[in-house]
Amino acid sequence: MAMTGGTAPSFPMSNHTRERVTVAKLTLENFYSTLITQHEEREMRQVKLEKAMDEEGLADEEKKMRRSQHARKETEFLRLKRTRLGLDDFESLKVIGRGAFGEVRLVQKKDTGHIYAMKILRKADMLEKEQVAHIRAERDILVEADGAWVVKMFYSFQDKRNLYLIMEFLPGGDMMTLLMKKDTLSEEETQFYIAETVLAIDSIHQLGFIHRDIKPDNLLLDSRGHVKLSDFGLCTGLKKAHRTEFYRNLTHNPPSDFSFQNMNSKRKAETWKKNRRQLAYSTVGTPDYIAPEVFMQTGYNKLCDWWSLGVIMYEMLIGYPPFCSETPQETYRKVMNWKETLVFPPEVPISEKAKDLILRFCNDADNRVGANGIEEIKSHPFFVPVDWEHIRERPAAISIEIKSIDDTSNFDEFPESDILQPVTNTTEPDYKSKDWVFLNYTYKRFEGLTQRGSIPSYMKTGKL
Repeated sequence: MAMTGGTAPSFPMSNHTRERVTVAKLTLENFYSTLITQHEEREMRQVKLEKAMDEEGLADEEKKMRRSQHARKETEFLRLKRTRLGLDDFESLKVIGRGAFGEVRLVQKKDTGHIYAMKILRKADMLEKEQVAHIRAERDILVEADGAWVVKMFYSFQDKRNLYLIMEFLPGGDMMTLLMKKDTLSEEETQFYIAETVLAIDSIHQLGFIHRDIKPDNLLLDSRGHVKLSDFGLCTGLKKAHRTEFYRNLTHNPPSDFSFQNMNSKRKAETWKKNRRQLAYSTVGTPDYIAPEVFMQTGYNKLCDWWSLGVIMYEMLIGYPPFCSETPQETYRKVMNWKETLVFPPEVPISEKAKDLILRFCNDADNRVGANGIEEIKSHPFFVPVDWEHIRERPAAISIEIKSIDDTSNFDEFPESDILQPVTNTTEPDYKSKDWVFLNYTYKRFEGLTQRGSIPSYMKTGKL
């Protein structure tokens, strides 16, 4: 039938077509933004090279040689970027961490012999537990934050079942393990770790990120004992487990931890340490370190990270965090009522300066230290002896003993798992149709691909 003027009839777009359109749009956007980024990065590397040569005062002949070496590296980088990187390129040595969505393994790259930490995340869990945006945020911040205070990421890739992040291996373990080995830290040790973490948090705030999940598990120690931030999985939102309703005890039962409240500080610390590891590896997690305003649906900003740091500082000096309880619901209740529940046990000695800083961190967001900028934190009396400019070059408060490049003595022991087993079960769900949500996840870092043979110097020295 001929159309006589008017507009053509519009048909609703099917979900399948809509998804195909989204995939096409994302693919094009990613293709062009990647080209632009690669060009900018290449230009920056060239500028960096010229600046370094000028500073060294090199002769023209030497400069010419360096430029051709650099050009060869860039060509090699482009070639290697085009090669597909996969599991077969790495040998798995040992499981060094386990969490709700996957695990971390110590691995060795077969062609170079370099040692890395490989974070493996199951796609099925990511999709089921609505973690995709968080994982994307983690990959993005690790690519962007290219400084001394954040764990360096070298590659990311994926297969049918998992996502893989290849990160620098930090042999010092994490702060949670250190705190479990020691009853408490001295004020001098606490001052060092809190000062370094202040600088680490500030470095990501300057990039426009809020961490939102600052806790001892996410403060890693390099081969020299200095702090680096890791685990940016919460950078764009909150895990289901971190939403208020998860912790609310809807039955309005009276507080369930009277026995816990009546313990002395020594018993409290023992009980906390006994349950701590279980909490770290569960999907539930713990609300111990989360700022009260994060639980409110009224919004929050980067100041929530300073609250978490105050909780960690209390734990370092007292032996357990201020709101710890027998249940997550009770901890949540204590966090929300912090004005009544944040108290210092009289039997544990702590200086007035330290107490004051903790109370300035764990405060209403408007009155919190850091609300007027980082200098407000740095100039607190607790930090008077700190040399902020050179803290990372000085010896750490507690030195780390590393026997070899793959020394895992500062990590827990974990049994092997089948996360890397080839898929043999044909009934296993195929996430191919949903794979577009992981589009452009792959990443390769220039230094990672152009280094050959020897172990990079920062792995030996802990410096970047």
